[in-house]
Amino acid sequence: MNKLELARFLRHRREARRPAEVGLRVSGRRRTPGLRREEVAWLAGVSTNYYERLEQARAPRPSTQVLAALGTALRLTEAEGEHLARLAGQAPPVRDEPVPDGVLRLLDRLGPVPAYVVDERYDIVAWNSLAAGLIADFAAVPPEERNVLRMSMRGDRCSSGNDEFARQAAADLRLAAGRHPDDPRITALTREYAEFSADFATSWTEHDVQTRPTLRKRIEHPDLGGLDLEAQVLHAPNSAHRLIFLTAEPGTPAHEALLSLNRAQGVQR
Repeated sequence: MNKLELARFLRHRREARRPAEVGLRVSGRRRTPGLRREEVAWLAGVSTNYYERLEQARAPRPSTQVLAALGTALRLTEAEGEHLARLAGQAPPVRDEPVPDGVLRLLDRLGPVPAYVVDERYDIVAWNSLAAGLIADFAAVPPEERNVLRMSMRGDRCSSGNDEFARQAAADLRLAAGRHPDDPRITALTREYAEFSADFATSWTEHDVQTRPTLRKRIEHPDLGGLDLEAQVLHAPNSAHRLIFLTAEPGTPAHEALLSLNRAQGVQR
């Protein structure tokens, strides 16, 4: 890590970026036309003190997540983001693709079907209101914890609680690790979940990469009770994102519970 060059680079990029370019509205006169340190810290979701120490060449090595957040906050180009990562002594971060517009439109038009979108790391990156009502208020969950596997380890309603899901997760992460061998987030998540799930650990060591389009999922809802659902997986075309639909056989208690939840949300709106 080249702390001095990293500090200089961040300072120059901050001073060159105008508030309007990052969506900030300012009034009155400013001492500098660029961004303030506290504004960059707020945009990146880090403390002002930590960001100040980065610019003073006194902070420890920033994580991949922090580098990605700083790149977004400062609107760095791909080349600048890679340079920032190299100065921090890390491989260039994996660029997160935006969720395709067609997938977002589909989420809003599914009616009484809970659905959410995950990326290659099982991070939940988009969802409809019914999924939020069924599983969790995703918007209230910190982005770094908004992950299917981490929520499962915490015992949240996202938990599937079966070996079938563990095998599928191992296959998906094995494929993702092959595409992004230097992504520390995939490495960390794999290690954590292998300690949590013996089925996952076994499938991981077996290099299982077989994908399964439909999985069983059980959700314990505080008001609706236990729901046995099918999680149907749709891979978005030309994207690494997967759309997860949660459905139930018509006429079953789980199906009636989903209809009830949909009606309740309609009344609330």
